[in-house]
Amino acid sequence: MVVQTERDDMTWFRCEACGLMFDDREEATKHEDNCDAEGPSYIQ
Repeated sequence: MVVQTERDDMTWFRCEACGLMFDDREEATKHEDNCDAEGPSYIQ
C-alpha cells in the first residue's frame, strides 16, 4: 500500500514495502506493484 506523507512542505508517497518515496502517486503505485520489498536497488 502507498502511504501519503508530508515532508519539506511537499506531499510524498511512500512504498510501505521498501520505504522508497515518490512525488507522484501513480509512480509510487506502479513501483509498489513490482516491488520486491528488499529496499531500493538504486540511491534516490
